[in-house]
Amino acid sequence: MRHLVSGRKLNRTASHRRAMLSNLAVSILDKERVTTTLAKAKEVRSVVERLITYGKKGDLNSIRIAARRINDKTVLKKLFDDIAPGYKEREGGYTRIIKIDNRKGDNAQMSIIELVGRGTSDAVRKRKKKEKAKKTQPQANEKNEATEEVGKEISEASSDSEK
Repeated sequence: MRHLVSGRKLNRTASHRRAMLSNLAVSILDKERVTTTLAKAKEVRSVVERLITYGKKGDLNSIRIAARRINDKTVLKKLFDDIAPGYKEREGGYTRIIKIDNRKGDNAQMSIIELVGRGTSDAVRKRKKKEKAKKTQPQANEKNEATEEVGKEISEASSDSEK
């Protein structure tokens, strides 16, 4: 029985599972948004959130503990200098899991795991709203310019006919 045993095995050995979760965590911290299976996303969430908590502490011991999981020095630097300071006021919940369609080949449940508040999905929504607003404004300006040109042509034609 597996009473009080936490974590999923994900059909891998312990060393393979640890390496896979470390690599996935590095990808999430580097790209800030990764598509993976739902089970892997739920497992890697705890790894990423723990790493961000170490990044918030920022002391030498935390850097060393995080460096055991993160093998890429640039990602480690990004974690402590860029990502973690952005979550100083947040107590937890640094990641978001969004379920998407099942994978075509084996019908596995897929999901997107991303860092919350890093400008990924919220910024995309705001950008789309701004683009829609910009698209409607130039069209209105073009219509006004077109009507002004037509009005000028009509006034010129009427003034020519009066002469």
